[in-house]
Amino acid sequence: MNFPMIHTNFWDAVLAIPIVMILTQITKIIPIPSPFIPAVAVFYGLLVSVFFSHPHNLLGGIFMGYFYGYAAIGNYSALKTSFLAFRKKQDKKAKYD
Repeated sequence: MNFPMIHTNFWDAVLAIPIVMILTQITKIIPIPSPFIPAVAVFYGLLVSVFFSHPHNLLGGIFMGYFYGYAAIGNYSALKTSFLAFRKKQDKKAKYD
């Protein structure tokens, strides 16, 4: 079995992941239950990868699409956790000042 040749570069990560994050946030305007949001991000990652990043390599596009989707989920989670921790620290600091 031959594995697909996947050519990725810095711009795929710099553009694809933020695009997936933005599309996912736009989709949140529609009332979708929270447990389905990660699946939406993976779906957008697959779309971006298959149709834009790797249009001539379906297996490579599917493979990288999962990475784009899950990287967007991880980035969002890390940003949200950091923001909430920072805000909690500021609230605690303001409470004792």
